[in-house]
Amino acid sequence: MDLKKIEEKVLSCSHFVKEIAVIIDKEHPFAFIYPDFEALKEAKIINIKEEIRWYAVELYNMKAQESEKIKGFKILTAPLEENIEESLTKEDEPNDEVYRVLKSYIATMTEKEILPSSHLELDLELDSLNYVELFVFIERSFGVKMDEALFSHMMSVKSLYAYVKEQSLHVKPVIFDYEELLRENIDKKLIYSALIMSLYKTLLYPLFRLYFRLEVRGVENIPSYTCIIAPSHQSMLDGFLIESALPYKILKKTFFLAYKQVFGTKLLSPIAKHGQTILIDANENLKETMIYCALPIRSGNNLVIFPEGARSRDRKLLEFRPYFAMLSKTFATPIVPVVIEGSYEALGAGMLFPRPRKIKVTFLKPIEPQSMEYAEIIKKVRDAIKSELESSK
Repeated sequence: MDLKKIEEKVLSCSHFVKEIAVIIDKEHPFAFIYPDFEALKEAKIINIKEEIRWYAVELYNMKAQESEKIKGFKILTAPLEENIEESLTKEDEPNDEVYRVLKSYIATMTEKEILPSSHLELDLELDSLNYVELFVFIERSFGVKMDEALFSHMMSVKSLYAYVKEQSLHVKPVIFDYEELLRENIDKKLIYSALIMSLYKTLLYPLFRLYFRLEVRGVENIPSYTCIIAPSHQSMLDGFLIESALPYKILKKTFFLAYKQVFGTKLLSPIAKHGQTILIDANENLKETMIYCALPIRSGNNLVIFPEGARSRDRKLLEFRPYFAMLSKTFATPIVPVVIEGSYEALGAGMLFPRPRKIKVTFLKPIEPQSMEYAEIIKKVRDAIKSELESSK
C-alpha cells in the first residue's frame, strides 16, 4: 500500500489540510492531520473536525479501494514534527477570576484535561451545541458578546480567555438552560408553502413508486398532533422520499431541516425556499438557528430532523446528535423514528444519477420523551431504527 499516495490524494481533496501523515493501524490506514488554521479562520469555520471528515477524509474514501480507505483520523493542533504534549504540560495557567470561572464552566462540557493551549474542539471535543452554550454563558456572565466569526479566531482556551478578560464588564457566573433558550422569542417567521408541498408530493410519489418501487409502511404510526420525524440518512434522496411518503394532511404542516451547504446551492435553493425547509449552517448564527428551528414545534407543526446530521457513507448508522432530543424533551413532543432502506443503493455518496433500486420507508411507533434525559431519548430512537434495519435484513 502506497501511503504517500494516499496522503497526496487527501491533500488534493481539501485546501484546509496543511499536513498529513498516514500510518497502518490495525491493518487499515489511519491519518494524522494538521489543518491550515489560517484558512479555516478566514473561512470562519468553527466545526473543524466535521469539515475535515466530510470534505477531506470521506471525499478521499469515496473513490478509494476498500483496503485503502482511511478508517480513522486524529486532528493535530500543532505541526507534525512538534511534540505538542510536552509543550502543553509546561504552560502556566493564568491566576485570576475570569480564567477560573471560564475554565470551570468549560469543565462542565468536557471530560478532557483543560490547559491554556487546549483547542476547544480538537482537544476538548466541544461541538456546535456546546458553542451555543458557551456563547450564552460568556455573554451573561461577563457581558461580552460572542459570535461564530469572532470565535473562529480564538478557539483555544488561552485565546478565548484573553478576549473575555479584555472585554469583560463584570464577572457574575450564571446557569445555562437549553430549554429556556429554545423558548426565547425570535423575529423570524415560518414560511408556509402548503400548495407547493402538495404539488411536490403529487409529482414525486408516482415517480418514486415507478422508478424505485417505493414501499411505504407504518403511516398510521404518525400522530395527528405535533411530532418530530427522525429518519435514518443514507442518501440525498431521503428528504424527498419522506416528502413523498407523508400523507397530504400531515405534509402540509411539516417542516424540514437541511444544511445550507447542500440545499442552499443554485440548483436546490429554489426547492428549499418553497419546500418548508429551514436551512442551517453549523458555522454561523448557531444560537438564532437553534431557536428558529424550534418554531415549527412551537407553532403546532411537525419537524423532520435527520438525527445523524449527515449521510452515512457505508450504510452504517452514524452517532445521533442531541438537538432532536432537546426539542422533544423541552416541548414534550413525540418522536417518530423512520427507517429508509435502499436509498444508499439507489444514490449513495459519489453517485451522480440514481439507480432503479427498491426503496422502503417505514414509520415506527412514536417514542414519548416523558421523564427521560436527552441521552435516553437518543438511545431509544437509535435502538428502534437499528433494530428495524437489522430485522429487515
